[in-house]
Amino acid sequence: MQTGAGGTSLATADQIRKLMLVEQVHGSFASGGITGHYVDMLKQGLFSKLYDVQCFDLQAVESYHHNDNHIGISASKYGNPFEDHPIVNDLDVVILGATEIDLDFNVNVTTDSFGNIIGGSGGHADTAYGAKITVITSPLARARIPLIKERVRTITTPGENIDILVTERGIAINPRRIDLIDQLKGSPFIIRPIKDLMDLQHQISGIPHEILDGSHPVGYVEYRDGTIIDTLYCSR
Repeated sequence: MQTGAGGTSLATADQIRKLMLVEQVHGSFASGGITGHYVDMLKQGLFSKLYDVQCFDLQAVESYHHNDNHIGISASKYGNPFEDHPIVNDLDVVILGATEIDLDFNVNVTTDSFGNIIGGSGGHADTAYGAKITVITSPLARARIPLIKERVRTITTPGENIDILVTERGIAINPRRIDLIDQLKGSPFIIRPIKDLMDLQHQISGIPHEILDGSHPVGYVEYRDGTIIDTLYCSR
């Protein structure tokens, strides 16, 4: 499995650790940017190995120095689609964040809702493609700006690779994943169509005004295989 290093991801990793201990579940590996949570899970025997492309804290650095099962790998071995077998292709589940997600489950982590570039996407698209289940966790709004849009401003990761959206007001499952929809029928989770979650947030914070793109391209979103999947525009 893999999670990010944000607050929600760290909390999720800790809860999964507790569940694995109770249910006596053993994982083969965790990968990606490694934090102290995963170091603890390795020490507790919950994972056989850590494949580390980036240490996120000093506990991870210390573990990498001393533990032979904490293995450093290159970014190419981690997610390069032209490698014989990148690590991301063996992920069962990855838990990721989103700045925006749209009704087709496309995810944006490249720009904010105003079109400002907010940073690189790391292994977002790589892990979403490779994992058997890709989960997006995010509050339904940040600073009254709704998470869900009819269409994201910038596509970072295509919706065909996103399976589940988890918010504080319900869960949406990509209609492509009929297997997950069937498996979660009768569960205690509040499962709603993604448009219903968008409409619910609009009832709370209102429908945001559309911010139009400019006409001058200033950058491009390059997908993991080198294809261009979106364009960034300057408003001037």
